Amino acid sequence: MIHLGQEAGRCLLCKDAPCGKAARAIRAIRFDNLWTAREEFAALNDAEIEAAEKACIHYDKPIRIGELKTAVLAEKECSADDSNACEKANKNACGSDALPSLEINFCDLVCENPFFLASSAICTNYEMVARALEAGWAGVFYKTICMQDIREVSPRFDAVYQGAGSDFYGFRNMEQLSENPHEVDFDILHRLKQNYPSKIIVASIMGQTEEEWIELAKMAENAGCDAIELNFSCPQMKLAGMGSDVGQNPELVLFYTAYVRQAVKIPVIAKMTPNITHMAPVALACFYANANGISAINTIKSVTMSDDSSVSGKKTTSGYSGRAVKPIALRFILEMTGHPLIKQAGVDKHMDISGIGGIETWRDALEFIQLGCRNVQVCTAVMEYGYRIIDDLKSGLQHYMQERGITELKKLVGEQLPNFVKASDLDRETMVFPKIDREKCVGCGRCYVSCWDGGHQAIEFGEDRKPRIIGTKCVGCHLCRLVCPTGAISLAKRMPKPNR
Repeated sequence: MIHLGQEAGRCLLCKDAPCGKAARAIRAIRFDNLWTAREEFAALNDAEIEAAEKACIHYDKPIRIGELKTAVLAEKECSADDSNACEKANKNACGSDALPSLEINFCDLVCENPFFLASSAICTNYEMVARALEAGWAGVFYKTICMQDIREVSPRFDAVYQGAGSDFYGFRNMEQLSENPHEVDFDILHRLKQNYPSKIIVASIMGQTEEEWIELAKMAENAGCDAIELNFSCPQMKLAGMGSDVGQNPELVLFYTAYVRQAVKIPVIAKMTPNITHMAPVALACFYANANGISAINTIKSVTMSDDSSVSGKKTTSGYSGRAVKPIALRFILEMTGHPLIKQAGVDKHMDISGIGGIETWRDALEFIQLGCRNVQVCTAVMEYGYRIIDDLKSGLQHYMQERGITELKKLVGEQLPNFVKASDLDRETMVFPKIDREKCVGCGRCYVSCWDGGHQAIEFGEDRKPRIIGTKCVGCHLCRLVCPTGAISLAKRMPKPNR
């Protein structure tokens, strides 16, 4: 039995991969896009698969490309949330070769798709951004421009891994803002907009005074930028009164946003810091200052202890990003789109949200969209895998829409919000027992260990190495399901809680 994600996760994702066309299929699996993987593998014959396995340069052992092909082609065709989606969907959409458009409006700007480069190291010069735009990204939030002399440290990055040889789980970043003179950056933005008129070019700026914010904003508008992002959130600025120092203060956010909004005619987007208890007061300040949109979140202040990341033997706090921060980012998005004060003021109807934080796959992006975001920004995943991930971001989301019969991306925006309630409003009178698939179970006992040492001692594990649920002890916490490495444990039907 081969585990698709684990085996594809072993792939080195080589540049100009020696395995040839098989590389595209493996990359699609890695980024949760089985539709494309199925199409690519179906086009490869046995001889091509065998040649690809021989060409694999993996340092341990070759990727089992043939087994991946067999497993992918055996997967069910439809993987939408609703298992009956294809039957319910418009037949012209689910089953047609034409994939739906990803076009969507953000702050009254027409975006060809919802995927943008986030303001960071991945977009620091003309050549980088041009390559990304040509690869298929809808636009860029260019690396933050300021008037100060920015000098970065070395080394400036560190990573947290799930295990030896694994990809980043979390990423620590000590970069500040653009090191280019601001005149140079605005010239780059001007040329980008001239050469890529259909793409959305956003200037991210940061001032230290009212005059600096206004001057930078006007320069961005004069350069032909489509919008301006106000960086109120960088967690590692060496100068006081900049970055997250501002973003934690609703009054300063209100003033600076209002100054810029009055100075320019193009859309103004405020970038929020997660280094705060509640984001709603700051979001309200942006609303009252007439901001057109909000970006959230920037990186989270953190500490890593690796000696390899020390700067001349010293360490400091810095920003944390990557897959690990996605649930935190989603929590802040929910606060801004579902908070009673926000909804009462009508913020969600007057300001568009750009989601950021831990986005690697189309499904990650979908979660942000379903909570109310109209586009998403990606940084860490590009730093690790390159601009090429845009292929699976777009293709995966399009296939998902096709399976559900959805022809317009805007119909997904906020669709999950009605399912979120306060913890006090959750159903506490029913439960769902775990259900064990004995064919998938390999008898490892992980569920037993976790239940006995971290749960409710509700699993028996006999000499036959098959777990059994003790119904009188099980409380339906589903720790067992989460630790099962083979997916052998699933949800049964919900029912009233039994009398104990």
